[in-house]
Amino acid sequence: MECADPRGHRWAGILLSASLLTVWSLAAAAQISRDAITQKPLAKPTLSVSQGTVIEHRENVTFYCGTPDVNITIRWVFNHQPLPSDERIQLSADGKTLTILTVQRQDAGMYQCEAWSVREVKSSDPTYLTVYYGPDSVTIKVEPGVANGDTVEVMEGSNVTFSAETVSYPQASYSWFFPNDSKPITSLFLNMSNVTIHAMSKEHEGTYRCLVSNTATQISLEGTVKVHVLERVTKPYVMPPNRTLVEHTSLVVLTCQTAHEGVGVRWFLGDQLLQPSKHLVPDNWILSIHGLRRNDTGPYACEVWNWGSQARSEALMLNISYGPDRVYFTTGSETLVDTTISAKLNSSITLKCWAESQPDAEFNWTHDNTSVYKGEQLVIEALTWKHQGNYSCTASNSVTLLTSSASVMVSVTGHRSSLSVGAIIGITIGILAVIALAIGLGCFIHTGKAKGLSRRTKEDNVYENTTPTSEESQPEELDRNWPMLMYANVPAVQGQIPVKKMLPVDPPEQLYEHISSSAIHDGYSHGPRKPSSKLALHPLVPTPQKENAESNYQALVNPEHNIYCQINRPT
Repeated sequence: MECADPRGHRWAGILLSASLLTVWSLAAAAQISRDAITQKPLAKPTLSVSQGTVIEHRENVTFYCGTPDVNITIRWVFNHQPLPSDERIQLSADGKTLTILTVQRQDAGMYQCEAWSVREVKSSDPTYLTVYYGPDSVTIKVEPGVANGDTVEVMEGSNVTFSAETVSYPQASYSWFFPNDSKPITSLFLNMSNVTIHAMSKEHEGTYRCLVSNTATQISLEGTVKVHVLERVTKPYVMPPNRTLVEHTSLVVLTCQTAHEGVGVRWFLGDQLLQPSKHLVPDNWILSIHGLRRNDTGPYACEVWNWGSQARSEALMLNISYGPDRVYFTTGSETLVDTTISAKLNSSITLKCWAESQPDAEFNWTHDNTSVYKGEQLVIEALTWKHQGNYSCTASNSVTLLTSSASVMVSVTGHRSSLSVGAIIGITIGILAVIALAIGLGCFIHTGKAKGLSRRTKEDNVYENTTPTSEESQPEELDRNWPMLMYANVPAVQGQIPVKKMLPVDPPEQLYEHISSSAIHDGYSHGPRKPSSKLALHPLVPTPQKENAESNYQALVNPEHNIYCQINRPT
């Protein structure tokens, strides 16, 4: 049996349920069939509400479903769905009255009631319930911006949009207040949930307020946001230590300097972000280096940043002094492995001293503990035997005040004389002494001859100018070359050269001895002369007195040449 009622499937369900009853009365079934055939169609129910518009949390609402039919069932529908049960919803015994206590916003919507009979269902027209609510709490969003605690940071020079977010029905009105303003801003932004400020600057910092109002609920709420305008960061500067850096210094501190506050700081070693370690410890503005090493030269850089900009400093290289390390010797392009060098006699040799050091080391060369040269390279042009020995090179660093040294032995090879150096030097000195003695003796002999010749010439002139008497003339008995002594106080004879001063002499035998002795002492004699067998006194020589013979002798022991040999020529 087909049923034109769109809800015919419900009737089928009822019949099916009835067929499943374990106890069935044929009489009862026959009665139901008669009632179903003879019952009138259901009337359309009507739905009424106590008030169609209410304010949330303030009022109750009552719905009533009216119908003339009896023996029916009333069911309630909300937004085309069976009305869910809730503790705030109450139904009357006949189901025709629905009461909602303390209406909430979720109670707003379309309501219907349905009349159910055995054979059909009738629904009322929909009735709508309007609920006013809000505004709820107001939240202001800032775009672009980054929240930092209770503050939103925006970039200087950017365009920033402020949006007030809330829930309200009907729609609320908005009033915006800028920092330090007690009155709403221009009408351009009235009743708008968002505003935009172009080219934000430090002047725009502060707290922004938005007042949201619902005229239906008579509720107004205010939202606030604190805005901080970030400057675009500029390049920072790494402050180096204010002292000379030496390897193994316990602590070195680098400081990142910038004019900005509230920015983040990152440290870089080369192009890599510096990771903290026991040796390198970055701590915001400061980078600490514990136990300075020679390879800690860098480059170091710090970067300041905020969420909208960043800037990195110039790289800083550290000048770390160290060394000198071990000293090496090189000759040519090779590093000496052995500590002994052999070179031929008269050849040249170049020794170079090298040591790792910063700054460059200063070098001092010593030969057998005697300083011979200052410099990195020692050159010996022509090797001699005296160049043999131990050469030591000492490297020193004027900054670290450290020194390092090494030695090399130089051996000279070649033909060597059997004489020792001392013997050769002695022979050379002896030869030079003999030559000097010979030269001196030759000069002495030459000078003696010259003086003797001059002496003899003068004496001969004296003798020739003297005129002896007949009884005293014995010129042949005396040698013509023998000098004749003239004495003082003798009157001048005609034709005789006068003498300034004359002294008495000893007897003839003593006179001979004194004359010979005097002549040899003055260097004028060229050898001993023997007088004639009879030495006759010159007529001018007086006879000496015996009592003063001793004094006369003493006078002639140290003869004065100018006394008895100075003769004045006649004027």
